[in-house]
Amino acid sequence: MTSTATPPGLARFNALAEPAASAALHEACASAAWVGRLLAGRPYADAEDLYAMSDTAMAGLTADDLAEAMAGHPPIGRPAPGDPVSAREQRGMADASEQLRAELLDLDLAYQERFGQVFLICATGRTGEQMRDAARKRMANSPEDEREIVRAELGLINRIRLGRLVEEEQA
Repeated sequence: MTSTATPPGLARFNALAEPAASAALHEACASAAWVGRLLAGRPYADAEDLYAMSDTAMAGLTADDLAEAMAGHPPIGRPAPGDPVSAREQRGMADASEQLRAELLDLDLAYQERFGQVFLICATGRTGEQMRDAARKRMANSPEDEREIVRAELGLINRIRLGRLVEEEQA
């Protein structure tokens, strides 16, 4: 049987003043539209309600909103200096060979040229080889198909990041 108690992080998030809640959500996703939808849904009864709102908000993002969300993500294998979230999420690249890093860099540059943005994948739990193989495969996608794959990957990333927010004991 599942517990009906509100997770400590979710209770804290529900109680935050709007500017602090907005800042917490911006750490999960850089899209102002996504953040606005999640703020408007507070308070959340449980984590599943928060995740459902995240999914709904993600589904409603425009191409410009997606681009704004993408701006908050560093390239695979090159997390922003001092960004522990990206470093943790890209842990699969920690022991990657120089050859694999070079392959991913080349793929990311080709992807940027083709699609106008960095290659985005939910890296949590994936190896460097899996990310490279996904980048290779996705290069053949149409821009429209790739936009929807990016939307799905962002949704997965947001759920993981919201999960950490929900389970946090304190800020």
